[in-house]
This record gives sequence, structure tokens and C-alpha cells, in this order.
Amino acid sequence: MSSAQLANSQYRLMHSFSQDDIPEDWRALLGDYFESDAWKTLEANLRVALKTNPGLIRPEPYLFFKALTLTPLASVKLVILGQDPYHSPSLAQGLAFSIPASVPCKSREFPSSLRNISKALALEGFGELPNGDLQSWAEQGVLLLNTALSVRLGEAGSHANLGWKSLIDRLISALTLQRPHLVWILWGGHAQSKLPLIEAGKDQLILQSSHPSGLGVYKTNKPFLEPGAKASCGHFTQTNQWLINHGMDPIEWVNQAQMNSKMDSQADLFS
Repeated sequence: MSSAQLANSQYRLMHSFSQDDIPEDWRALLGDYFESDAWKTLEANLRVALKTNPGLIRPEPYLFFKALTLTPLASVKLVILGQDPYHSPSLAQGLAFSIPASVPCKSREFPSSLRNISKALALEGFGELPNGDLQSWAEQGVLLLNTALSVRLGEAGSHANLGWKSLIDRLISALTLQRPHLVWILWGGHAQSKLPLIEAGKDQLILQSSHPSGLGVYKTNKPFLEPGAKASCGHFTQTNQWLINHGMDPIEWVNQAQMNSKMDSQADLFS
């Protein structure tokens, strides 16, 4: 390991959580929240967790606010709410639902939620995802926001009570009041629990369905996919139509260059 890599690794392990980790534009949106007891509780809890088990936190602390970094406040068009980061090794990267592109689509590690998101995109005519990395969405104004931004490795929901709720609720409330014409995609009951915060905003498009993971994808009276994967909930198409109607560029859900590269690679296997 080079000296630069070693220094970076030591920084990640010794990282001390603070409001300075949050991009300046989002800090401004949160206003006096950082003077609240709720913030002080979250800050104290995270510092203890990082000091006690620095190697067991996912994602790595420097990635906690990656969603806010990749999607500046002024560029937000759409918010997709997740629950907490993936708790399996090497998956969480600070963006809801997203995983590194290096994880093979056909592997056991590839999350069922992403498989079903890819199916929905194909059913809506956009094509399948070339991989599970959704960073290109974030760079187009899709805020991929989990409602807890950390988790203990191997323990789903383990950081849900550290105080993240106060921060994310404040962010959602402030965002809805400041920005009209946003799209909110709420998959599953946890995301839909934020509905009262979102409804306080002006002219927001709120799309709801069951969660795309596992068998839950077909459940409820608003399934993410119809049984047998015969049809999608249509959220990706509806989002783009809303954006166009409000003078914004639609989202390129599937990068065609990456898709063509994937198809070429697959063709090479059989040539």
C-alpha cells in the first residue's frame, strides 16, 4: 500500500462525524437544525459508533452524505427514498438502492430490489440496467436518499435509532417547502411513512407502490410489478413525463453507451 493510500485508509478509520461532512448548500437548507438537541444526539451517537467499531460501519463514513454531494440542492428533480444502507460487505456506497458496478448482475450478491428495478425499466421501454451503480441518476438530479445513512455490517436497521430520523425528516420537510414540482418515489411502507412531510409542499408528484425487494414487489394494492412481471408500476415513465411538462430534462434511466458495451461483452462470450 502506498503512503497516500495508507493515509487515506487511516483518515477513513479515524473520521470524526460532524456537520462539516454535509455539503454547504444542504447545510444552509437545514438552517438552525444544527443547534438542536436532536442533531447533538445524532452527532454524539455516530462518534461513539465510529470510535467503537470503525471497521464495521457501512458505508464508510466519508460516504455517508454521498447522495447530497452528487446531487446538489439546486439540481434536485426527484427523490427516491430508501430505508438504510446495504449491510452486506462491499455493497453500500452512500446512495439508496445503488451498488458498485463491479458486482455482477447475475451474482447472488446483486440485490433483488435492483433486479426488479431493472425489470420495471425494461417493461417501461428503457432497457435493463447494465449494472447496479445508479450514480448517473444522482448526477442527473435524482436524490437517492436513505432514511438512515449508516448501518452496522450484517445487521439491517441497526443504526435506525441513532438519530438519523431527525436529520432526514428535517431535510425532507425543508426540501418540499423550498422546491415546487419535485417528484417523490415512495416504495414500501417505510418510505410512505414520510408522506405527511411531503404533502406539506407545493405541487409535488408523489408516486407510491410496494417495495421492489423480494416477494413484496407484488404485494399491496399498488404493486411495484404486476404478478408474473407482466407490467410495471410506471413510475419511471410518469416521472419523465412530469419533468417534461414542467420544463425539465427527463432522466436517462439506462445509459445507452453502457448498455451497448454490456451487450457487446455478452456477445463476445459466444463468438
